[in-house]
Amino acid sequence: MAAVTIPPSSPTQSRKKSNIVTGISQDLLSRKLSSSNLHLAGPPKFDLESYIQNYKGRTRLERLLLIGSCSSFLGVDAYKAAVHEAKHGKDIKRYLEAQTPLETIAPQEPEAVRDTQWMDQQSKLNEIQTASLEKQLKEYKNNLVKESIRMGNEDLGKHYQEIGDLPKAFEAYSRMRADAASQKHIIEVSKHLIEVSIEQRNWIGVTSNVQKIKQIQATPDEERSLQPYLCTADGLALMDSGGYYSAALAFLRTDAGMGSSYNTFISPNDVAVYGGLCALASMERSELNRSVLENSNFRTYLELEPNIRRAITFFVNSRYTACLNILESYYSDYLLDIHLQKHVDQLYQLIRSKSIVQYFIPFSCVTLSSLNEAFAAPGKTVDKELVQMIQRKELDARIDTQNRVLTSVSSSSRATLHNEALKTAKEYEREARRRIQHMNIVSADLELKGGKARGSQMGQMGGMDDLFSEGMGGGRELRSRAYIG
Repeated sequence: MAAVTIPPSSPTQSRKKSNIVTGISQDLLSRKLSSSNLHLAGPPKFDLESYIQNYKGRTRLERLLLIGSCSSFLGVDAYKAAVHEAKHGKDIKRYLEAQTPLETIAPQEPEAVRDTQWMDQQSKLNEIQTASLEKQLKEYKNNLVKESIRMGNEDLGKHYQEIGDLPKAFEAYSRMRADAASQKHIIEVSKHLIEVSIEQRNWIGVTSNVQKIKQIQATPDEERSLQPYLCTADGLALMDSGGYYSAALAFLRTDAGMGSSYNTFISPNDVAVYGGLCALASMERSELNRSVLENSNFRTYLELEPNIRRAITFFVNSRYTACLNILESYYSDYLLDIHLQKHVDQLYQLIRSKSIVQYFIPFSCVTLSSLNEAFAAPGKTVDKELVQMIQRKELDARIDTQNRVLTSVSSSSRATLHNEALKTAKEYEREARRRIQHMNIVSADLELKGGKARGSQMGQMGGMDDLFSEGMGGGRELRSRAYIG
């Protein structure tokens, strides 16, 4: 297993390599972890039973398997719960994923004994049901009844999804679209495809089907019921692509009152955590206050996760160390989330860098000792991190190693004024050339009449601006040519 890191005593402390992780890494924040090389020691802050009750369907099993593979403290309990969950379903592969690790880590547990009788029986039942549903669908096709064909594909898709054959489930649900006779049917098809795509981590499929639902002219009641579903699904897809600002906006737009309606892939607590962390990583303080803390809809979700609300409040109030300390204490919990795990390090790095930049903004010069006091653990410094931020152009400053101060790069106000004046003059000159060009075209009777032709000609005119790169003289030369023509 790849080496990971030991937690520091503060959000800024560097770490030594180890086989255990329980906190944020200052030096390796940009490194992305996966469940295959991540092993967390120590108890998380959530109760496993209460946590998993927030979900239903296949995501329960998926989350239990992730916790079992990543947490040494909850591993046995998570795998045992996953075994029971799998045996209430039809997915034999997932049952083996839950039972096999117990043979090694807890061989004394009853769940560690492989239930081959159940496996054989369930395998036969799956085969029988698959054959029956396929035969039924074939009969529907022979009868040419579109509604029956649509329902037959839906039943087959649900069956494939339950046994874990997601590609065939996606294919069956996709076939439903050809027989959809109403807007309600189209919405149902897209929702099925969205949930299968989320489980497959096929985020392009999620985005595509979200857009298809948005294009439907739904009734006001349907729009209200679909709004949280579409926002959360879209937010997950945007977060996976690294578009944290767009993801934050999607989660922040989620209407209150979602409840457990969509707990087959997300819970209200997840909306608060995902939206809060993405907002912290991508928004400025004023926008955080306006779009998050003063957002009446999102406040409903924040009440479910007071730690996120407190972290955002501390950041808005310039209490950056307190904000980072709260995030540090929940770092291990977030690494046990199926959607958040691979983004935690990147999000924390962005939040930490923003905190340092915001701390430095009011000053022209800050001693490194004050920065260390605010952001570094005892005996550690932030010198290396500051250098990296300056190299990435995140911090417009210079480090004076002799006097141990961080100094902002002073900009010449006179030079700035001259640059702005030159920019304005160039824009004015460009607009003047375009007007002269149009006057010459009109006077030469070369202007095309009609909306379409005119729009096309004006579009072509935009590409002719390069002819005027030599100054106003070029404009006079073109005017002369136009008159001659």
